[in-house]
Amino acid sequence: MIKFNNHTIAFKTVSLFCLAFLFLISLNSCHPKAKQQAVVKAQNKAYYTCSMHPQVHEDHDGNCPICSMKLIKVELTGTMNNMAGDKIILTATQVQLAAIQTDTVKEQNTGNEKTLTGTVTTDETGAQELSARLAGRIQRLFVRAVGEKITIGQPVYSLYSEDLQEAEKEYLLAKQQQKLLHNPDVDYQQLIVAAESKLQLWGLALSQINSLAASGKVSASTVVLSKINGTVSDIAVHEGDYVTEGMTILKAQSLNRLWVEAQLYANEAGIYKVNDLVNVSLPDLGGQIIKGKVGFVNPELSETSKVDLIRISIPNTQGLVRPGMLAYITIGNGGVHTMAVPASAVLTDGRGSKVWIKNSDGGFSPKMIKVGSGNQNYLPIISGLSPGSIVVTNGAYLLNSEAIFKNGGDQMAGMKM
Repeated sequence: MIKFNNHTIAFKTVSLFCLAFLFLISLNSCHPKAKQQAVVKAQNKAYYTCSMHPQVHEDHDGNCPICSMKLIKVELTGTMNNMAGDKIILTATQVQLAAIQTDTVKEQNTGNEKTLTGTVTTDETGAQELSARLAGRIQRLFVRAVGEKITIGQPVYSLYSEDLQEAEKEYLLAKQQQKLLHNPDVDYQQLIVAAESKLQLWGLALSQINSLAASGKVSASTVVLSKINGTVSDIAVHEGDYVTEGMTILKAQSLNRLWVEAQLYANEAGIYKVNDLVNVSLPDLGGQIIKGKVGFVNPELSETSKVDLIRISIPNTQGLVRPGMLAYITIGNGGVHTMAVPASAVLTDGRGSKVWIKNSDGGFSPKMIKVGSGNQNYLPIISGLSPGSIVVTNGAYLLNSEAIFKNGGDQMAGMKM
């Protein structure tokens, strides 16, 4: 019979207790990440996500770990947490934060399209030039940098001109003679009108002439006001320069309309005609699409490259488009028109294609569809949608990510066409 002393029994008792403690710890930590997420999800009423990478879900403010953009806060209280099945209801604020945009399913051109790479330039038909009306020395420039906006009546420069001073003296003298002399053989009013017309011809505004008459004094220099509107594209003079009549002071461009210029091969030039409508995509503005019109197709080929120049006219009422930006011009040369959905609205994976539609109550729901072969802008609908349906064209990935986050990964299971 084997005997154990008291020290041996005590050592084994302590060993069994330690093993039992470690076993309990391992049970509690089997799925620490899942439990932590569950606790955070249960306690927090908001999470932070990235507008470019909606799969990112953080419980604190900060930057996106993928692109380092500032995370946006998404409230889980109220309507954001109101989901029935795959349906998601967002508040107006949440729709704005998610930059969700929609479009109506309707007939579109799904034929073949050609994409050209072009560059935004200024519309030269809107170019204007401010020239010197008479000779003199520029005392001071009030418009000093390219890119400044100028308007009619704005001070541009002050000019010292002996000729202008003499013309001002003639005007004041005619006014004085009319007041003091009463010679019936002299038409003083005609002299005043002639002197005033001469001052206006040399660039003085009527308000400046009235101020001259009120003061009765000739100033050493005269402020020349702008006769044009636009954005300054070139300044041809400096302070202290002596200018002659007709010399260019500055040039300005109107940026309300711009050109997009691209090149075509000779065999393609005959396909496109003036006034054809095109889509212009601007990657520097997040892929924003602007409707443009073919304004010019050069009848002559370039001598060196043997390619043809095509020019598109686009509006720029908000002033967001700038000369020098890269642009992609999409021109349709196929006439296939059918019910279609924007290509940006379709989410496709190994299980099929789907879109997010906006319901009559303002909520969003996923719907499986079948699409045919179209172009980069529109895909024809084979089944799953009817005309008039409203689909999400921007923000569909964020809605899909939110549905996966709340209901699990298989969002297409059980969905019908």
